[in-house]
Amino acid sequence: MISTSPAVEASTPLLSLSQVTKRFGSFTALSEVSLDLRPGEVHCILGENGAGKSTLCNVMFGVHRPDGGAMTYRGAAYQPSGPADALTQGIAMVHQHFSLVGDMSVVDNVLLGRGRGVLNRKDCARQLAKLADEYGLPLDPNAKIDDLSVGERQRVEIVKCLIRDPQLFVLDEPTAVLLPDEIAALLQVCRRVAASGRAVVLVTHKLAEIKEVADRVTVLRGGRTVATSDAPARDIDGLVRAMIHGDVAELDGAAASTLGLGKVAHVGYQPPRSKIEALQIDGLTVKDRQGVTRLDNFTLTVDRGEIVGVAGVEGNGQSELAAVLAGMMAPTSGRYYLGEADLTGRSPKEITAAGIGIVSEDRHAVGCVLGMSLAENIYLNRLDEFTRFGFLNRTALQREATTLMQRFDVRARGPGAAFSSLSGGNQQKAVLAREITLPNLSCLVASQPTRGLDVGAVAAVYGHIREACGRGIAVLLVSSELDELLSVADRIVVLYRGRIMGTCAADPARKAEIGAMMAGQAQ
Repeated sequence: MISTSPAVEASTPLLSLSQVTKRFGSFTALSEVSLDLRPGEVHCILGENGAGKSTLCNVMFGVHRPDGGAMTYRGAAYQPSGPADALTQGIAMVHQHFSLVGDMSVVDNVLLGRGRGVLNRKDCARQLAKLADEYGLPLDPNAKIDDLSVGERQRVEIVKCLIRDPQLFVLDEPTAVLLPDEIAALLQVCRRVAASGRAVVLVTHKLAEIKEVADRVTVLRGGRTVATSDAPARDIDGLVRAMIHGDVAELDGAAASTLGLGKVAHVGYQPPRSKIEALQIDGLTVKDRQGVTRLDNFTLTVDRGEIVGVAGVEGNGQSELAAVLAGMMAPTSGRYYLGEADLTGRSPKEITAAGIGIVSEDRHAVGCVLGMSLAENIYLNRLDEFTRFGFLNRTALQREATTLMQRFDVRARGPGAAFSSLSGGNQQKAVLAREITLPNLSCLVASQPTRGLDVGAVAAVYGHIREACGRGIAVLLVSSELDELLSVADRIVVLYRGRIMGTCAADPARKAEIGAMMAGQAQ
């Protein structure tokens, strides 16, 4: 049953929060939030982007100190001085965004901050390999972080926490970058950790995951606790209503599939086809530093006003394809064109100037500058328009940024807010606003544009992509969410080990066929 206050349990909670409030200036991120985390349970936190979920996790982990309320841990007052103190007390956290050093190995990243004599490199590598095997999270301890896929990097973050044997394991949107098999393995990790008498906090947007693993659920909206459920598998509709303050029936196909409701209906924009080729890719091949072929003779055309989805298990060449099109990586062979312009080997700045907008799969590493303001990020590739004699006209910049914030529903304290202070969904909407409003936009390349976003943000992102498509923009959409591609795209091309396994219409009836191609079975 869903209630409006935390349920009472006879057993002593491992961690209790009572009326916890957290403010950032005049903005209240958490308002009198109360909940209990019990040993032996998986407690899911549900809520839209900006609801306060990450702030809540960061308060538990000692990143932020609450401005009001109290916390108790193992029956005693809990006031961590910082994350290191929380770790010492047995609380570990997997953050929404990675905290890894790219040019170091997996094992060296794990050893960072452990202090001398705690673990030597050889023993650490052995423990990592054992944990990775035990929990179904395969990793090479000696692999360099920069050489790992996004999903593999998430595994490193998870195993980095598991090696500390935490009593409370906090995971902030850990499945956002994982594939179905990896998600299943992670949920199994959660169950095993809870079964050993420890507590797990899992922040997720996907109700399928809640049905699978949650013992209890707390719903946040606007920084407040609006509902709790001790029977989440039976309360799905109620949880959705509490989260979005609306009805499940109002959700479109892409948004519903993101929540894991299994609702797939083709709702691609399908404007009148001009049959004018916008993006032409001819035989692109990419080899990595070890000479391994990551993309093999990839050929594709995308017409104006068409959405072409690229499906495939992560690590099969999608990242390399997007990196080449963005000018971040040079192909070993092959060429690509926008209209008649050959853009092969051009710089990111030249590619943007030619009319290609890029939404990167890792917005923090490529798509934005966290230390700059929201306004500066929205106009990051057009700041020269607001600069005269070397000085940036911030008044004009913030005025124009405010217009885009309203159009794309980017929620922040204002255009001058630090980009790092925005929720993941609002960051992504800001990046999309920048790319989709390029004055000469002809093609949009979007990689995992809804990764980690809530249902409302997903609907907004795809609404803007469909609107661009309706204006004749060609869209290449890379996503590991097959249901989303089936809902949004017109055609789907399937990649396996860098090669095209097949191309077909984005028809939900062909989901099994597409899934087989993703597994390497030619149709």
